[in-house]
Amino acid sequence: MKVEATPLFVGLNAAALRTLRGRSLERRFVTGALIFSAGSPPRGLFVVLDGSVRVVRSREGRQHVIHLEGPGGTLGEVPLYAGGPYPATAVAAADTTCAVVPRETLYTMMTEDPQLSWRLLERLALRVRGLVERVDALATQDVAARLAAHILARTSAEGARQVAVLDGTQAALAEELGTVREVVVRHLRALQRGGVMRLLSRGQYEILRLDALRQAAGAEG
Repeated sequence: MKVEATPLFVGLNAAALRTLRGRSLERRFVTGALIFSAGSPPRGLFVVLDGSVRVVRSREGRQHVIHLEGPGGTLGEVPLYAGGPYPATAVAAADTTCAVVPRETLYTMMTEDPQLSWRLLERLALRVRGLVERVDALATQDVAARLAAHILARTSAEGARQVAVLDGTQAALAEELGTVREVVVRHLRALQRGGVMRLLSRGQYEILRLDALRQAAGAEG
């Protein structure tokens, strides 16, 4: 994906797109590479062109996932508005390409096309909404329910079967759910022993009882 084709920038006027093409840089990161670390000085807005990124905070030796970003996602907005360093760490969850747009470049583009300012505000508002939903889930759901909801969100029909695809490692999944790997493993085994799903291959499960998975997740229907 080219940077001008990402949702944040598509449809901007010609002047803003010329500035973007002329002043943004592409960076490639292998799986597990550090994109930026909490406390480091900002280099601009990172726009994910392909791959995926985990944004995490560390506390008492454990990492907690703040948000995940795939193609079209953005990273590093907070220092753009508030100044200061990055408040969290971004790590490539797969081989990833990002466009880096310097702060001054974004300001120039906002002048050239004010629509960009509203898009940045909308993206920040959606990020806040996502964080509120994550905090709510951590506060009101136990790990079993969070895991079931995570699996349910990644379940789709493959022919006559319902298949869930869980990318990444069990440790990464635990970080996203706000727990530890051993707890995730225990609940995955419980779902299999209960006949709710069965393992097809690494990270892939056939859902045998979709109603039971929905009930475990606290979902309606």
